Amino acid sequence: SLLGICLITQILTGLFLAMHYTADTQSAFSSVAHICRDVNYGWLVRNIHANGASLFFICIYLHIGRGLYYGSYMFTETWNIGVILLFLVMATAFVGYVLP
Repeated sequence: SLLGICLITQILTGLFLAMHYTADTQSAFSSVAHICRDVNYGWLVRNIHANGASLFFICIYLHIGRGLYYGSYMFTETWNIGVILLFLVMATAFVGYVLP
């Protein structure tokens, strides 16, 4: 499924980026510049990771839309678990965007 491919891509590119990223406030920007300039295809990995997050959320919204179209909200327990998972994914994306 597209969601699985997006999730695996995000995890792998995130791991590759984390290998070269420095979270220190003095050198964070230079580590991103190092990834883009000195790491082989680092610019591509960074762009795939950034744009893959948007594609991941588009796939999630399509999945929710399909559930609305077919009336899956009638299964309240399953639907509520999905809503909780959506909130967790949104919180994770927010923390991953703000903290670094």
